[in-house]
Amino acid sequence: MPYSLVIFDLDGTLSDSFPWFRLHVNAVAERFGFRQVKDEDVDGLRHASTREILDFLEVPRWKLPFIARHVRKLKTAHAASIPLFDGVESMLDTLAARGIRLALVSSDSEANARQKLGSRAGLFADYDCSASVFGKARKFRRVVRRARVAPGATIAIGDETRDIEAARAAGIAFGAVTWGYAAEKALRAHQPELVFTQVAHIAERLLAAPKRDR
Repeated sequence: MPYSLVIFDLDGTLSDSFPWFRLHVNAVAERFGFRQVKDEDVDGLRHASTREILDFLEVPRWKLPFIARHVRKLKTAHAASIPLFDGVESMLDTLAARGIRLALVSSDSEANARQKLGSRAGLFADYDCSASVFGKARKFRRVVRRARVAPGATIAIGDETRDIEAARAAGIAFGAVTWGYAAEKALRAHQPELVFTQVAHIAERLLAAPKRDR
């Protein structure tokens, strides 16, 4: 068997939330007093690291928990309108059918995550949600420990450079998806173990991967 445990990110990885983010980000910026995002800023931000993005937007670090809490509340009101990417449901079905344990680590709340995942929410054996901006490494370690799977048998899959950094800190592999928030070039610069350019490739490549020691 390939990786025994796959830890997914949600926004930008399984759910197509970027259009929702663009629609609401400037209202959030006005509320919390950071720089608004112009259309011409988007490409540059997609090529930047999370810290560079925060610096560009002039977001004080102490405000991050309050901003995150507010965004989660906004998403609660709109979770049903944020779709999964095409092919996500069949990909999750395939992995689960092959006996791979699925987990979710997200900055969103568990309730919002389950609503977005819909009928596939039950495929996930573990949820560790409401992660802080730079708090995923601790959650990755916790999920691995609860699963009783070796870090070497675990891969995290996400769409941001901070997710790669968190996986490195937790001692697990990382698979980067190119259809989310960060640009492919920015992700590849962090040298993830795998890069997925299509949703269908996730199951194909994970199931074809060499066996990992448990």
